[in-house]
This record gives sequence, C-alpha cells and structure tokens, in this order.
Amino acid sequence: MISDPGTPTLDQLRVFLTVVDVGSFAAAARKLSRATSVVSYSIANLEMQLGVVLFDRHTTRKPQLTDAGRAVLAEARTIANGVSGLRAKVKGLLYGLEAELHVVLDVMLPAERVVEALKSFQENFPTVSLHLHMEALGAVTQLVLNRGASVGVSGPLEGSIDGIERIAVGSVELVPVAAPSHPLAMKPMNAPGAGREHVQLVLSDRSPLTEGKDFAVIGTRTWRLADLGAKHILLKEGIGWGNMPLPMVRDDLASGRLVRLGMPDCESGIYRFDAIYRTDTPPGPAARWLIEHFGEHPA
Repeated sequence: MISDPGTPTLDQLRVFLTVVDVGSFAAAARKLSRATSVVSYSIANLEMQLGVVLFDRHTTRKPQLTDAGRAVLAEARTIANGVSGLRAKVKGLLYGLEAELHVVLDVMLPAERVVEALKSFQENFPTVSLHLHMEALGAVTQLVLNRGASVGVSGPLEGSIDGIERIAVGSVELVPVAAPSHPLAMKPMNAPGAGREHVQLVLSDRSPLTEGKDFAVIGTRTWRLADLGAKHILLKEGIGWGNMPLPMVRDDLASGRLVRLGMPDCESGIYRFDAIYRTDTPPGPAARWLIEHFGEHPA
C-alpha cells in the first residue's frame, strides 16, 4: 500500500531548487555556504518524504532530474515564488512604498504608451523617484537579471529564463519601410528575395542573451545599430531599408517621408511585450502597479 507523501520544508525545497539551478550538489553547497554532505542529506530526506527519486545520480556525472523530479520542480518553483511574493507584500506593508524604482523599457514600446504610463505613475506615486532606462532586445532582460532594474518591459526572447517572471503586456506591429527614393519603394510589390540585394538596417544589442542572434533579418548586407532613433533617421535618408514599429513611423508614412514596402518574404509582424522581474525580488507596490498598468493598457 502506497502511503501519502510527507510535507517538505521550505529549506528542503530551496536546496532542491539550488541544485537544479547550479547543476551539482557541490556547487549548491558553495552557493548555500553548506557542506556537500549536508546538501546530499537534505535531498535524500526530501526524496524519502515525497517517496520519489528526484535525481538520477548513477548514469551521468552530474545529477539529472528524473521524470518525477521534473514534475516536482514546477511545483517547488511555484511554492518558492509564492513565498517570495508573500514576503514582498509584507515588506510593502511594513516599509511602505519603494523610495525609488529602476525601470527598463524596450525601445520598441510606442512612445504614447510610455508617456501615458509614466504620467499616471507620477500622479499615483509622486514620492517615488523613478530611474528610467531604455534598451533593445536582450539588454532589457539582462539589466533586470543583473539587478540594474527591478522591473522591465521586454520584447520576445527564445525560451524561458530561470529566475525571470514574464507577464504579457501587449504588442506592436513591425512593418518594413524605406525612403521613397529607395529602389525597394519603387514597386508596389517586390519579388521574393529582393531585400537581400540592398542594405538592411538591423537593430542589435551587445547583451549575451541575444548576442549573435538575428530577428527578422533577410538581407545578406546589414548595418547594425543599437539605437532605434538612429535607425529611423537613416531610413528617412534613404540609407537602407528595415523593420520599424508602426506607431513610430505612422506620420512618416502619411506624409510620404517613408514608404511601406511590398515584400512577400518580409511582411509585417507582431513584436510582443512582457513585463519582467526577478522571481527572488518580486515587485513592491509601485512596481506592481506599473506592471498592472501596462497589462491593462496594452495599446
């Protein structure tokens, strides 16, 4: 007869999550400032309480999660995050609002959304000093990971990132554009592959999360810029073609300073945004309000 599993302690779950995150019992011991034997003992006790084997210790040099371990991992993270969220809420009750807030936003965010959110923030939290950073692509998430910002609004990244919570907060349409004098603007619809024959202006960053990765790049000749404003200027001057957020170029398209390109292999696309924060430092009252505001006003 199978008995009911026991109730693990928060410390046991913390040790389990640390082993998963760092990859070995020895590394977990160093991170937790404990002896390796103590870490092994904690995991053994956790396995005994739950009645399942969490790690395969025999077929590989480093402990690998078993099927049961992977199932337990998701619940363990939920519990740990819940405790962190509880502590953050209590901290807000004990200490009140944050004295200051560091926020990092993706440069693709429409200016109207940024201005509206910040005006509302100022009205609701006049005593909170706001430090605003604007970054591109993976640099947004990197700044939150490095604790340079406590909350951010980031564009899409491939896969999940350990230690980062993501909440969908809308999107923006990206469209291929060029100056009216550009060869690609001369035809209502270009042949597939035509964009490869001309310089494509590409937004890039130097963060390790997106280093060496391309997003919506089809051109074999590219100029890479870390500043979206510089890209906008070069496009209007006829130096290359590229994808831009529609709200940023809407007036240019209406006035004829830019032309929306007909390119069957590079049509408009959706660039999605997530509000992000570190799971071990959940947002305080002001940061939580800002996240919810972006979520409630996705466009």
